[in-house]
Amino acid sequence: MADIGFEGKVAIVTGAGGGLGRQHALELARRGARVVVNDLGGSVDGSGGSSDAAKAVVEEIKAFGGQAIANGSSVTDDAGVDLMVKDAMDAWGRIDILVANAGVLRDKSFSKMTIADFDFVMAVHLMGTVKPTKAVWEIMKAQNYGRIVVTTSSTGLYGNFGQANYGAAKLSLVGFMNTMKIEGQKNNIHVNAISPVAATRMTENLMPPEILKRLAPEAVTPGVVFLCSDEAPSGVILTAGAGAFAVARIVETEGVFLADGDLTVEGVRDHWTQIADETGQKAYVNGGEQSAKFFRKMAGG
Repeated sequence: MADIGFEGKVAIVTGAGGGLGRQHALELARRGARVVVNDLGGSVDGSGGSSDAAKAVVEEIKAFGGQAIANGSSVTDDAGVDLMVKDAMDAWGRIDILVANAGVLRDKSFSKMTIADFDFVMAVHLMGTVKPTKAVWEIMKAQNYGRIVVTTSSTGLYGNFGQANYGAAKLSLVGFMNTMKIEGQKNNIHVNAISPVAATRMTENLMPPEILKRLAPEAVTPGVVFLCSDEAPSGVILTAGAGAFAVARIVETEGVFLADGDLTVEGVRDHWTQIADETGQKAYVNGGEQSAKFFRKMAGG
């Protein structure tokens, strides 16, 4: 099979001044994409800001003959997001790919976490993905082509101590992706999620050094770049780290139907083993499939 290339394609990668985003931007550019390297340049907790990191990545891309421009907008700022999209359109006249990678951490146990900490992390991860997606959506629809990769996390999928804000934000992006995959289908817009495990500024204090060495960001990038390609699926959560790749799914058990006599609190208790039985569990493509199961059970099926 032919190598995957992106000649003629334009990509925006947010949070691309370092870590995962930098690797995504470099690989897309190596394969022919013209890249908007977006990075506010703030610290891990979101304070400060400078576009110097984005400019440095642009210079790396230009050094191997690629095309790129830097953008220092915050993904939470409406005007900044509009400028990011305008920069891409002014330079190259189209936008084919959005990799929403920008993120922050404000880790604390929930007892010590402030609502401001929660709001800020939600704003960067959730709205910092929603706003760029909204800004490119009509462009992609008009082109009848688009590839969007949102960034979730094992914390969102499974939980992690001290990361209630981060986990809530990251799982919300799975819900966002699940609807956008449906709405984008008729216009050839594929929307997927990457769940990376990688050594970046955001994880350097969470893992021992010997593990961090094995979790290079560039080991995640092949999965992300595949999700940006013509051959990408849609609606998939791809987990990746240290060269390992897997697909995560939300599944639902077949469950039971409780007739009138059993439709009580005690009925739920007494049938719990059947309700939780994993035999025949299924990952649904949309909410309507779950409703169809309920209707089937109501009818005695």
